[in-house]
Amino acid sequence: MLSKFLLVGRLQEGGPGMYIILIAFLLSLAFVIMAFVKRSKQQETAKKMIDLAAESSIVALVIGCLASVMGIIQLFDMVEAVGNVSPELFSGGLKVSLLTITFGLFSFTIARIGILAYKWSSSSIDNK
Repeated sequence: MLSKFLLVGRLQEGGPGMYIILIAFLLSLAFVIMAFVKRSKQQETAKKMIDLAAESSIVALVIGCLASVMGIIQLFDMVEAVGNVSPELFSGGLKVSLLTITFGLFSFTIARIGILAYKWSSSSIDNK
């Protein structure tokens, strides 16, 4: 139960980019699952699902990078406006900006592992 609140808290803490990454991540997982379900009967559809999973995983990664860079720019804008900023405030801003890239990388990696598992299992089916 506590981990559920931690995940929601991290999503909120990372800003709106986190929700876009979450959508891309869930789409990637859905596409991989649909590819596994359709691989034996509808190979063309399964290949399309894998291609869509690959594209949505890249979207998650790129949005994570973009949101992270935007967060760092906002942090430096704040430092410029305020002047002398405490190390705690600065490190807190860096942490928030790094949440999006971390979640984007996580989403990309998990989706790519699913794609790899699909391709590995499909090659063993094709060889039979």
